[in-house]
Amino acid sequence: MNTFQFLPEGWTESLSNIEKDNIDKYIGCDDIFQGIVEKCDENYNLHVQLGNNMMGIIPHEEVEAINIEEDGLPKQNLCTGKVHKYVQFKINGINEQNMPILSRKDVQEKAMEAVKNHLHVGDVVNGIVKNITSYGAFIEIGGGVVGLAHIEDLSVARIKTPYERLKIGQKVNIVIKSIDRETGKISLSYKENYGTWEENAQKFKVGEKVKGIVRETEKNKNGIFIELLPNLVGMSEFRPDLKYGQQVDVYIKKIDYNRKKVKLFIL
Repeated sequence: MNTFQFLPEGWTESLSNIEKDNIDKYIGCDDIFQGIVEKCDENYNLHVQLGNNMMGIIPHEEVEAINIEEDGLPKQNLCTGKVHKYVQFKINGINEQNMPILSRKDVQEKAMEAVKNHLHVGDVVNGIVKNITSYGAFIEIGGGVVGLAHIEDLSVARIKTPYERLKIGQKVNIVIKSIDRETGKISLSYKENYGTWEENAQKFKVGEKVKGIVRETEKNKNGIFIELLPNLVGMSEFRPDLKYGQQVDVYIKKIDYNRKKVKLFIL
């Protein structure tokens, strides 16, 4: 059950809209808004497009609550990196230029509190892929809070790069794998989206000819693993001429539901 109520930045559903002629009612309330950063000025304040021809400003000290320097301020490149991207915020007041003063920091602090107190292992939450590295994907699950899905948690079939499963900016449903309640560090898993072994195996029949993708050719001379689906892998005879990622036609020799194994023959 999804107990995490913060949507990731860039997710456009269920976020409050701002009424242009009634800004005062939002000051100090718990409503969360979202807008696109138009620019970062010389003092590293973010100028945010609020819609309805309104602009708001996030002061430098209100940009971030998680990735901050020893002086308590966010890194300067973090501020410049927000230009042309969605950010979430609360409205804290109005400045002398009649511009709403915003705080992204307040949203993050509340999101971190929710993570530590209300999020549970096994919860399925909304996420947006923010960054991809060789070892996994960093996915924001709401309010600027980011977790890591290690490469081995992206699918049962082993892959060489997370880009084989995800792309930056992709909206995903993600499973909470572990939570450090003290630090708020979160591990995530994506492979559950592809279904169980049994659900995938039932899509195939013994004697059927299908296409698969070659995996793990270098490490196992006894056979080659062939991906039929991201969460279903079978083994065929070893072939030195095959390369990782190559598509092949295979014949399904056996589906063993007790041992959860599929035997294949490369055509």
